[in-house]
Amino acid sequence: MPYKPKKPCAYPGCPNLTHNRYCEIHSAKANREYNKYRRPTDRKLYGRQWLAIRNLYIQKHPLCERCLEAGRYVPAAEVHHKLALDKGGTNDESNLQALCKSCHSAITIAETNSDR
Repeated sequence: MPYKPKKPCAYPGCPNLTHNRYCEIHSAKANREYNKYRRPTDRKLYGRQWLAIRNLYIQKHPLCERCLEAGRYVPAAEVHHKLALDKGGTNDESNLQALCKSCHSAITIAETNSDR
């Protein structure tokens, strides 16, 4: 059975023709660029065990803890580590906090900016 005709490589400015998306020269480079912003795979911080801990904590604390302090009743959607696991924190209940999405985003942005 004949092959489909080759098409241009999808890498910008590449004149090579290929049967795949990228030619042989650019396929490795495209994979490196794609994987550049992914979470490191050598650290297994969040897995099945974390999901069980998270679900139990959300059952015990169904409302956002920051919003409760402000007198608002907002359902919790995220469980936040007060001290991040990669900085020595644990999955102990004293290190966890139930938060709504907006509070979790605000804390994450503040932590990201303070690390710079």
